[in-house]
Amino acid sequence: MIAPPGMAATLELIADDLRGLTEDWWLIGSAAMVLMGVDLPAIDDVDILTTPAGARALAVRWGLEPTTPGPSERFDSEVFFQRSDTPLAVEVMAGFRVKTTAGWVPVLPKTRVAMAGPGKPWFAPSRDELLDMLALFGRAQDLERAALLRALPV
Repeated sequence: MIAPPGMAATLELIADDLRGLTEDWWLIGSAAMVLMGVDLPAIDDVDILTTPAGARALAVRWGLEPTTPGPSERFDSEVFFQRSDTPLAVEVMAGFRVKTTAGWVPVLPKTRVAMAGPGKPWFAPSRDELLDMLALFGRAQDLERAALLRALPV
């Protein structure tokens, strides 16, 4: 795995705090894809999905105030905050939902796969579940990244 600039340092900085959580948590998005072997030259942030209790516990550890931002056009989180004192921003979301033609759909992985990486182990949804999530998100960038993940040997 060749991590994009800032990713390894960011993961190392947050590793102990994530492992200290009593709630499940997952890397999703670009960081999870890189750990699965997708070659992305750059990523904007590290996305962490957890439960509301897990998000609040991280916020306390990091001295941050979680918010309930209200839904965007496509996404909504019961709890959301961003840590920006790391090389890459870290976005934590809980009670996460995606708006579809059928309404708001909750997103909480059923699988939790351990992966190697800086400060390992890291957890993400299974490859198939991450592909389903990317399809659910439905943005062009998500569909492009899903194609890169699907192209990797299983």
